[in-house]
Amino acid sequence: MKHIIAAGLTAICATTGAWAQSSVTLYGSLDAGIAYVSNVGGSSKWMMEQGNTQPDRWGLKGVEDLGGGLKAVFQLENGFYTNTGAMAKAGTLFNRQAYVGLSSDTIGTVTLGHQTPFSFDVLGPLSNAYLAASWYAFHPGNIDSLADTGVVPYDNSMKFRSANFGGFTVGAMMGLGNTTNFATGKTLSFALTYANGPFKAGATYAAENDRTPSIVTTGLGTFQGVAAANYVADKVQNMGAGASYQFGKLLVHALYTRVKLESAGYSDTYQSYDAGANYQFTPFNTVAGGAATTTLAGHRWTQFMIGDNYSLSKSTQLYVNALYMRAGSNTDAAFFTAGVSNGRNQTILLSGIHHSF
Repeated sequence: MKHIIAAGLTAICATTGAWAQSSVTLYGSLDAGIAYVSNVGGSSKWMMEQGNTQPDRWGLKGVEDLGGGLKAVFQLENGFYTNTGAMAKAGTLFNRQAYVGLSSDTIGTVTLGHQTPFSFDVLGPLSNAYLAASWYAFHPGNIDSLADTGVVPYDNSMKFRSANFGGFTVGAMMGLGNTTNFATGKTLSFALTYANGPFKAGATYAAENDRTPSIVTTGLGTFQGVAAANYVADKVQNMGAGASYQFGKLLVHALYTRVKLESAGYSDTYQSYDAGANYQFTPFNTVAGGAATTTLAGHRWTQFMIGDNYSLSKSTQLYVNALYMRAGSNTDAAFFTAGVSNGRNQTILLSGIHHSF
């Protein structure tokens, strides 16, 4: 009996030790405000906006230390709308992330599930929209997948991110279509990043089959011979590179993205040039601004933005943004998800509050 009790206590202690080396974190972000849009279909509108500085979301992250520098990891993340409470993608609970995997301190991390592409992971943080904290500053249609929307993450995907080697990391990712035709819905992508002190840089490449880029939100009625709302690309090549440098209180950054869209014998290229700067006047107050120009199939959209972000605490910020777009001839201005204008110009003024936990 003494041996049985001793064995039981040993097992309890071992289990307690394992639990002590595991952790699960609940996190989230809520963002809401009031916005004025100068032209949507020919009329101005006032609206409650949400997810401007950061997408509204909540999630769970977990880590279990397996010993020897090896860890089990997982993440579940749901996107939603603070202004209505609805899920960002109807019928899909963990629409932003859902994966599980293993992480090695010396080699890197392998994860499997529903995951964001490298364009979001690597290039998004070098864009005006991310660094100036305004959702509407993403490029028209988000064709380059810098923002995480319902059509951006890869389903059924395997992802590898290496450990840091002298400032460099590499990544590779494959998504499976889960059909009897291996090519249907398949995605393949790669990434390279470098960070050294105030300098950061990254480059990505992705080849995707049977993707549904949101052409209709650019304002185009038809594209490659079909209604823009029904467009599906047979093949997509999405690539880009960017960098940032911190000069004391001043951060400067630049980004280039290029997406080749092919379908039914058509081929068009979407390109964006993006650059901006942030200046931290005080530990609590940062002003950011930038410009970007985007082209697709003979159309051009040029956008400018400036914003002020004031931190009330580490978790809560107040912000104001002003954005202006000028489209090319025979093109309607269309800030991403703000609604399509019926002319070449569109302006957005907004203010709100962001809280994270």
